[in-house]
Amino acid sequence: MSTARATRKVAWAAGEDTSPEVMLPSIELLGRLGLPIEWTRLQVGEDGQRAYGRRFPDAARAAIDTSDATFFGSTSGASAPALFYLRWGKGTYANVRPVRWFPGVKSPLADPKGIDMLIVRENLEDMYVGIEGEVDELAPLELESRYARRSLSSYSPARYALKVLSEAGSRRVLRFSFELARRRKEQGFAGKLTLGTKHNMLPRSDGFFREIALELASDYPDIEFESYIIDDFGQRLVTHPQDFDVVALPNLYGDIFSDTAAGLAGGLGLAASGCYGDDYAYFESAHGTAPDLVGKNSVNPTATLLSAALLLDYLGFQSASAALRDAVEQVYREAKCLTPDQGGTATTEAFFSSISDKLVGAD
Repeated sequence: MSTARATRKVAWAAGEDTSPEVMLPSIELLGRLGLPIEWTRLQVGEDGQRAYGRRFPDAARAAIDTSDATFFGSTSGASAPALFYLRWGKGTYANVRPVRWFPGVKSPLADPKGIDMLIVRENLEDMYVGIEGEVDELAPLELESRYARRSLSSYSPARYALKVLSEAGSRRVLRFSFELARRRKEQGFAGKLTLGTKHNMLPRSDGFFREIALELASDYPDIEFESYIIDDFGQRLVTHPQDFDVVALPNLYGDIFSDTAAGLAGGLGLAASGCYGDDYAYFESAHGTAPDLVGKNSVNPTATLLSAALLLDYLGFQSASAALRDAVEQVYREAKCLTPDQGGTATTEAFFSSISDKLVGAD
């Protein structure tokens, strides 16, 4: 699987709790592919605190800034400052979460065949601008509830959180989504973009996001566009997940419904994630750190490996990415070496060994 392409630089972080148990063997596995990748381990979180007295030291920031991409382990909080820099500092506004069922995967659905979608979650705005406070702080604005017809101050004591959808932020992630749907159509997919918003109740925010999508749709006459109220989208996602191709959602809805879709297709143990900006991207599994499984050698590394495949795609190593995905799917089809969450008894180590054997065979 070697290639003559220029060397790419990738920073990586081990993460916390069970994350190192899947990140360390993943890096070792990727290193055996013979790709021109220079790997730099980030000393962040507890590692950074021990080495530099800071959870996100300047050396780690410099390593990220001089890399082509970052491969990030799941964090329980210690490594969060580095993750926040990868998101807001590097402007990675489009969080792409593939949801695909393949044979051998344990799904709660009677017939999950055909589930194959990409959920694009706006990654920087909406409720994640992180502006919250006491309602009394807003008293000078003399705000009134549109529906209750009562002043905001009458709710006190109470707290608020701002939902912010900027024109620039919404436009760029929606255009990214349309372009993604177009590329998918070239690959033989439906070429459809689905939008989910609560525009009926939030016309000035969610409605604004939808208005921009409707405007952009005219630039993509080759892409089928459909828009649903978010609760209607939710029931359609559960009852007919095969109907979706590319889905674009504001931040909070995207976070919730990408996990919902992952549950339909086999669980968060398979949920890969890539976060893309105009000139940078980072990749991580969408699940948490599973502290209850530390040291048990039983965590499922599939989400980490599929995130690694997204990383390889981004770096231009498509053949290696395809080989890695195929190796994962072979292991599931054979159903001889699956972890407990997928109904098997295999250890994490055994799963990696089986993947490695498949990659050697492919080479």
